[in-house]
Amino acid sequence: MSDDPVRVLIADDHPVFRDGLASLLGTQPDVTVVATAADGAEAVALAAEHCPDVVVMDLQMPELNGIDATRRLAETQPDVRVLVFTMGEEDGTVLAAMRAGARGYLVKGASQDEVARAISTVHAGGLVFGASLALRIADLLSGTSTPDRSAFPQLTERELEILDLIAAGRNNAQIASALYLAPKTVRNNVSNILAKLQATDRAEAIIRARDAGLGGG
Repeated sequence: MSDDPVRVLIADDHPVFRDGLASLLGTQPDVTVVATAADGAEAVALAAEHCPDVVVMDLQMPELNGIDATRRLAETQPDVRVLVFTMGEEDGTVLAAMRAGARGYLVKGASQDEVARAISTVHAGGLVFGASLALRIADLLSGTSTPDRSAFPQLTERELEILDLIAAGRNNAQIASALYLAPKTVRNNVSNILAKLQATDRAEAIIRARDAGLGGG
């Protein structure tokens, strides 16, 4: 790895936090903030323009949420590492972010040194979790495999993600919170899932999903 500073893009819809983090990271000799974005769509566009090494990504943003933006970056710019930096640490949210391609997950409130170390570690190819998540994350990742698309080829990636949470016993409100989706979006997806699976109700969908190995964790 070269000794060049790590090129960082910050994506957060709160300007005070976004600008404050950019100022703090600007004091780090081994970090250069190349751009800041106010939403997920802008983050994806600016990443294509500036080619950062690491994107520090909030999750709850307008236009395109951080999970979907992370997934899009993983598809279009796989060399860009994503470090999630957000308020929530609900298990479903952590797993959704990691499955989307994030390499690290910090909860806001982490110190400046923690953030700088996390950026360095993610850039080097490592995985990072904040102290409050460290005790849970190994169990989460070992106990929950990525949903098996082959069992339900008719479902989209989003529908498969939601079916996995349904199988884990989550209700629509919990799924909406975990994936940063509008409740109406979750309801529409659940309806599509039931129709595509030709399931008479949610209970039947849960049984079929669990038989396929979904809903663990």
